[in-house]
Amino acid sequence: MILCITEKPSVGRDIARILGATSRHDGYLEGNGYCVTWTFGHLCCLKEPSDYTADWKHWSMSALPMIPPRFGIRLINNDSYKKQFQVISDLILKCDEIINCGDAGQEGELIQRWVMQKAGCKKPVKRLWINSMTDDAIRDGFNNLKPEKNYEPLYMAGLCRAIGDWVLGLNATRLYSLKYGERGQILSIGRVQTPTLALVVNRQFEIENFKPQDYWELKTIYRDVVFSYSGKKFEIKEKGEEIVNQIKDIPLVINDISKKSGKEAPPRLFDLTSIQVECNKKLNLSADETLKTVQSLYEKKVTTYPRVDTTYLPEDVYKKCGPILNSLTQYKELLEPLRGRKLAKNKKVFDNSKVTDHHAIIPTGQHLPSGLSDSELKVFDIIARRFISVFYPDFTFMQTIVSANCDKYNFKATGKTVTSLGWKAVYSDVSTDDDASNDKEEDSILPEFTKGESGQHKPKLVKKTTQPPKFYTEGTLLKAMETAGASVEDEDLREALKANGIGRPSTRAAIIEILYKRGYIVKERKSIKATQAAKDLMAVINEELLKSAKLTGIWEGKLRKIESGDYSPEEFINEIKALVYEITMSVMKDSSDRRILTTQIQTEPSKKKSSKKKK
Repeated sequence: MILCITEKPSVGRDIARILGATSRHDGYLEGNGYCVTWTFGHLCCLKEPSDYTADWKHWSMSALPMIPPRFGIRLINNDSYKKQFQVISDLILKCDEIINCGDAGQEGELIQRWVMQKAGCKKPVKRLWINSMTDDAIRDGFNNLKPEKNYEPLYMAGLCRAIGDWVLGLNATRLYSLKYGERGQILSIGRVQTPTLALVVNRQFEIENFKPQDYWELKTIYRDVVFSYSGKKFEIKEKGEEIVNQIKDIPLVINDISKKSGKEAPPRLFDLTSIQVECNKKLNLSADETLKTVQSLYEKKVTTYPRVDTTYLPEDVYKKCGPILNSLTQYKELLEPLRGRKLAKNKKVFDNSKVTDHHAIIPTGQHLPSGLSDSELKVFDIIARRFISVFYPDFTFMQTIVSANCDKYNFKATGKTVTSLGWKAVYSDVSTDDDASNDKEEDSILPEFTKGESGQHKPKLVKKTTQPPKFYTEGTLLKAMETAGASVEDEDLREALKANGIGRPSTRAAIIEILYKRGYIVKERKSIKATQAAKDLMAVINEELLKSAKLTGIWEGKLRKIESGDYSPEEFINEIKALVYEITMSVMKDSSDRRILTTQIQTEPSKKKSSKKKK
């Protein structure tokens, strides 16, 4: 008998149907030589401190740092989890072979391996690895099962991540809570949450300490077109007024007209972070809401695996794109321009070197089932339009720059004429953030000018004021986590910085939710703001690695290298242990009597909740 272990019951039912395992039992399905059972996500976790020694049950500075000689796992204390684990354990004893059908990612690998390890599994194991839950994808996956050893580095990366979060999170949380917590409150510290919080706090300090300054720009109007002065802005109004008075009666002379064509390629396909950013911007969905929605679309077979960090497709998916597009019958008008010609294939979409285990999020080609929620329909629309748009031609335009001078002062006007909407036609019937760009001077359509012409004009000073940086939204905070705090709009540079981003795409939404629950951040409309407790906490943390997005991003890069087999797991864990020793000694030496009060619900007396893994 072959045993298949999935990550959730719904996935188990889908796989059992394909395999012909239709006989229902308590906790599993059986038939055609297969048994299909499931976990409920994590059934096991790393042991609690008190599981190692009674000395670690109670919070005490003298017990820190807590470093077990060897890490172990335990069943989560939940009756339904224990019951299902017993089902899995009994089936492992009876089977001849196991197929790991966990979600195809680091967390899925960890969930399955911990369960099999806890059950004392000695049976041979193969791995099912699929990008979507369609029937064809499941069949293809079972026809191409992989050896378990192929995913050993993936498991080791997940294990190192869990151990690193345990060692740093539990020790630092106890350390800072005991040292600085007011009235026994817990100060939650984590390898990912603390540098993320630092991003929010630092941005807020920039805004609060910002001193606006007035400045003036010199412009002049000629033939109803606004020309801007090519020199520097004026910090003293009177200097600008001198020039206005000097040139107001002198004709403006057109001395050059240049035209050049420009183009803008379609935006990249979605990875998890970019779909979360887009849905936050367009639909005001939180990162967590978007993840749950895309996960639901995946489980309903209409989009591919969501927890991905690539915006590319492998080249062998190209042949499937035509049928997928044809399935999008609700977009008939948008698909019409693509018919009758070969689909575009370029390296910004199809690149095997940029895809490892999973590809970008795209529709699967399955028709939408009835009963989808409003959020599911809207998110699917965003994914489908992005997929359609990458096969459209570039948006093209003609940019005109008109140079002029008045006396010794140079001016210029810039205009843009659209020559082909290209991929932007896919969005012509939906509102976009680009709509506001029509008001920009550089996007205006200019009249015809002739070199050498001149005439009267109306110079003026336009008062402006420097603006502070904007508060983070969930979307912009996700982007900052992805790029380790760097402000990046260029998609190529964004791709390059992903290797050292903070956290993983699948966990970033949860990290933001943790910061809300801990009372460290609050949301005002779309803006994320730090509480006083968050500011106070950042003030007492002197260890840069605990709160530096850049340095924490380097850790993430090492975890990715472990996943690819290019870095030592032991070295990573030893670095974390050394850091915890250093932090503990530093905090214990602090002779100040600072205290931090948070608004979170947790308090010190039992400390039971606080012993959970902190990221």
